[in-house]
Amino acid sequence: MRKLFISIALVLSLSTFGQLKWNQQSQQYIINYKDVAIEQMKRWKIPASITLAQGLLESGAGKSYLATHANNHFGIKCHNWTGKTVYQDDDARHECFRAYHSAFDSYEDHSRFLSSGQRYRSLFSLKITDYKGWARGLKAAGYATNPRYANQLIDIIELYKLYEYDHAKGYDKFIVGMEKNVTLERPIKMFNKNYYVIARAGDTYRSLGKELGVSYKKLAVYNERDKNDVLEAGEVVWLKKKRSNAPKDYKERRHYVRAGESMYSIAQHYGIRLKSLYKLNHLKPDYQIQVGDQLRVR
Repeated sequence: MRKLFISIALVLSLSTFGQLKWNQQSQQYIINYKDVAIEQMKRWKIPASITLAQGLLESGAGKSYLATHANNHFGIKCHNWTGKTVYQDDDARHECFRAYHSAFDSYEDHSRFLSSGQRYRSLFSLKITDYKGWARGLKAAGYATNPRYANQLIDIIELYKLYEYDHAKGYDKFIVGMEKNVTLERPIKMFNKNYYVIARAGDTYRSLGKELGVSYKKLAVYNERDKNDVLEAGEVVWLKKKRSNAPKDYKERRHYVRAGESMYSIAQHYGIRLKSLYKLNHLKPDYQIQVGDQLRVR
């Protein structure tokens, strides 16, 4: 049987000796889709580590042609498929691949693909934490033709500690809901137990709300702004209510005010509420910060 998936490992950063090396692009992919993988694990009983590792490998951390043009993160071809399609060379020229409305749909179809039929049924008798057994079982069942496929998955899982997600008790329903409902046009990043995106020229809270599938009025409130404001390119836009402190590792640090900064821009940078920043530093709301001021952020 011809393999059903494309292995794209270029962005996974190999050294001259072929050893996998950590890189930020892969880490960002994990941040974007870890909650989706956990949600799939809870419903389909497929280890989140395996799903994430396959998504990383097959989609080139979301940068492959299939991922960017068809939301296809697992390279599944058109066998027994009646939905939208795209064509790309693989084992043969101009082969047919499934196309999805969103990355979430690709993850869902991948789970369904592994769960249906006899080929992978034996894997579901393994423990959910047995990622090595799953990786080797996928290769043995003919999932991919690459003789190192199982080792590739295991290496990815261990480098990025994806096995930790196999023990997850829950997942962020907010981010999963967003992935379900929209086709994201920009990466969602994470800091201080919150999610954010970077504004582009011409963005407004209304346009971002439409793109992200959330209330633009709530976005404005979360970012302590007027709902009709036009955003500047490069601005941080938080997707949930900001916290009262920066992360714990900032406890002994101080922020040194630079030219052009304001209390608001500093609060946005650390994902904390403006009133909290004033309170942390025992400052009145009318205080005008100066270049060189030292501010506590936790």
